[in-house]
Amino acid sequence: MQPLSHTHMNGFPTHFFGLALVLLVSLASPTSSCTEQEKSSLLQLLAGLSCDHGLTASWRSDTDCCTWEGITCSPSRMVTDVSLASRGLEGSISPFLGNLTGLLRLNLSCNSLSGGLPLELVSSSSIIVLDVSFNRLTGGLHEIPSSTPAQPLQVLNISSNLFTGRFPSTTWELMKNLVVLNASTNSFTGNIPITPCVSAPYFSVLELSFNQFSGNIPHGLSNCSMLKLLSAGYNNLSGTLPDELFSVTSLEHLSLPRNWLEGDLNGISKLINLITLDLGANKLSSNIPDSIGDLKRLEELHLDHNNISGELPSTLSRCTNLITIDLKNNNFSGELTKVNFSSLSNLRKLDLLYNRFNGTIPESLYSCNRLTALRLSCNNFHGQLSERIGSLKSLSFLSLVNSSLTNITRTLQILGSSRNLTTLLIGYNFKHEAMPENDQIDGFENLQLLAIDGCSLSGKIPQWLSKLTNLGVLFLNNNRLSGSIPDWISSLNFLFYLDITNNSLTGEIPSALMDIAMLKSEKTTPNIFELPVYSKSPSFQYLMPSAFPKVLNLGFNNFAGMIPEKIGQLKAVTSLNLSSNRLSGEIPGPICNLTNLQVLDLSCNRLTGKIPAALNNLHFLSRFNISNNDLEGPIPTVGQLSTFPNSSYDGNPKLCGPMRANHCGSTEADKVSTVCTKGIATEVIFAIAFGAFFIVGVLYDQIVLSRYFG
Repeated sequence: MQPLSHTHMNGFPTHFFGLALVLLVSLASPTSSCTEQEKSSLLQLLAGLSCDHGLTASWRSDTDCCTWEGITCSPSRMVTDVSLASRGLEGSISPFLGNLTGLLRLNLSCNSLSGGLPLELVSSSSIIVLDVSFNRLTGGLHEIPSSTPAQPLQVLNISSNLFTGRFPSTTWELMKNLVVLNASTNSFTGNIPITPCVSAPYFSVLELSFNQFSGNIPHGLSNCSMLKLLSAGYNNLSGTLPDELFSVTSLEHLSLPRNWLEGDLNGISKLINLITLDLGANKLSSNIPDSIGDLKRLEELHLDHNNISGELPSTLSRCTNLITIDLKNNNFSGELTKVNFSSLSNLRKLDLLYNRFNGTIPESLYSCNRLTALRLSCNNFHGQLSERIGSLKSLSFLSLVNSSLTNITRTLQILGSSRNLTTLLIGYNFKHEAMPENDQIDGFENLQLLAIDGCSLSGKIPQWLSKLTNLGVLFLNNNRLSGSIPDWISSLNFLFYLDITNNSLTGEIPSALMDIAMLKSEKTTPNIFELPVYSKSPSFQYLMPSAFPKVLNLGFNNFAGMIPEKIGQLKAVTSLNLSSNRLSGEIPGPICNLTNLQVLDLSCNRLTGKIPAALNNLHFLSRFNISNNDLEGPIPTVGQLSTFPNSSYDGNPKLCGPMRANHCGSTEADKVSTVCTKGIATEVIFAIAFGAFFIVGVLYDQIVLSRYFG
């Protein structure tokens, strides 16, 4: 289900919610006919649908309803199952379904149904599984009268709708058989309900994530003696983890990320059956207790984005079933060598980004031969990268940004043997070294993202990059590379993001750039991230490259000549930055064909002529800058270009307009000018370029983004 596919839920087993699917399967034998009353009740459902996607053809009143599509009957000719999931149904849910006295399972999930959830279904005397998830149902849940007999309902899935309001208390008091309640991804408010724990002795799954619940985690959880999964992430819960929670030793999955929870983890070791612990993005402090080693079944540990400090306890080595350790964005310190990673043979993902670990990368880590993702960036490690990292044959994602690495040639030679690497981020290391030349580097045939930025590397764009035929994203910005852009760049058929800003590259903008296939095509790229990639806030998480913009960033170099007319071929590009170069001539007309552009920066060049009127056709343009050129004529007063501030046009003395000192038709010159100094405005340019894409999801490592966003 959707909440469990979220990054903070990543790794949750689905067998709890699979219970609903199991219960939906009926082994009943076919029968000859259903009753007229049941046929009438089903036809009432059909009558309430504004779109049934062909259901009418099957549900004919002159045929036996037991033969209708999605209907199953018992041997005694009673309807037991209505299963119409993913049928594209629109309209309302008929309350007359409550008249089906033999109905056991009702599945209307994954449609476009609207309106409320009829009380007749929740209070049914027969339904044991009710699944209306992934629809557009609205309103609140009705209170069931206290005089109503106890309900047989075992599984209630109302997730991914538009429900609002508080949970009705008497409703849960009557559901003494409830086992699974999934109300995630709605807009419920108020406190977390714990009544099911008191009323239903077999209650085991409570999924409330992605709502607006507030207040403390309620006391009384000790009554939930059979609870196996408690998930209430992405709400507004506050306070500390109550002692009653630690007494629920049946818990296997505890997920409370993205709340405001405080305190420490001292009682967590009592939950000896925990498989998943996700308390990421809260306000937890103190340290991880030594007793963490008592959680022998633990597979997923997510404590990221908290204020936890201290050293990692050596007892973590006793959690031998660990698959994922996510501790990024905390205040951990000390040496990692105290943890014997060789005992964690199942470990696949280790994320320690943004902490204060020091010392060397432990050699025992290279014994984790199942490791697929390793992020150690932005700590205080020192020393050379060990050749033993080549033994991590499954490694796909490696991020070592800002890790005081030296000797880039040797580092790339070591990593070249990691044949499964698809993502490699090693920027802000190797200060003032030289970019390796072609005959020194081999391998990386599966690499899709490479970031060697912020290193002040000298040399040229190396030809060995041309061998990386699967490369989609390349960051070489903030170095001291010189020479021209090589023509082989067009042979990188999957390249869709190129950032070489703030270097010393020269020559003209080559036509080879205009022949890069992916910058001309709307096609997307394969998956490239094993770990979630974040913007500044943990609420923005990206795993799919389809959210990544198509970008060509060439700013802050020494390119000269005219902007090629062929630039109009790059119709898939959403951000084009040619700022702070020595480009001359007019803004080419074909640039107006780039109708997907959201960012266009041509500032700080030597461009002449008028502003092409057809630029107004770039309707998605949200950032536009042509300041500090030698453009002339009127600034558009209507259309898209009229919506940008004066600063977008400053430093062009010959431009005129009603909002400028130089009115069209006058002889006055615009004296406003902005000094363009290479390197000073880099962060501003990038903030413009990246900011436009946050709402659609910029895929890049958090370390790189942090340079521009804090």
